[in-house]
Amino acid sequence: MKYTATKETLNQLVADLSQMAMVIHQTHWYMQGTNFLKLHPLMDDFMDEINDQLDVISERLLALDGHPFSTLAEMAANTKIKDWPGNFDKTTPERLAHLVDGYRYLAALYQHGIEVSDTEKDYSTQDIFIGFKTAIEKKIWMLQAELDQAPEIDA
Repeated sequence: MKYTATKETLNQLVADLSQMAMVIHQTHWYMQGTNFLKLHPLMDDFMDEINDQLDVISERLLALDGHPFSTLAEMAANTKIKDWPGNFDKTTPERLAHLVDGYRYLAALYQHGIEVSDTEKDYSTQDIFIGFKTAIEKKIWMLQAELDQAPEIDA
């Protein structure tokens, strides 16, 4: 079987991107306070980008004869991104920091994908991983700037 580690990473991304979309959606729903009018619609853009990545990742896995997770039970059982119960007990900065944590995890997973796809010589998938990692790092920078913090991407 070819590209075993790459396919495992792709499927992990299917679970984690699905979960990240829900975390962003929850931020969108439960956001309140300062900057609401600016940040609330921005979360739609963030969800769209994550969902676009999910589609590309899933289709690449299928193209490699893989089997992407496709049920809520599979996503919940396999994601490594933490969630919170839905309520108004978190501030917007706390919610944005939670998004940063999720994005940092995704950047590390994309980096892992870059490395395993290099080892397995699957350069087409590696190209996807590189592009998406770059996009995720931009989101980290943007969110950290909103939180009045440095990106800390190379930390």
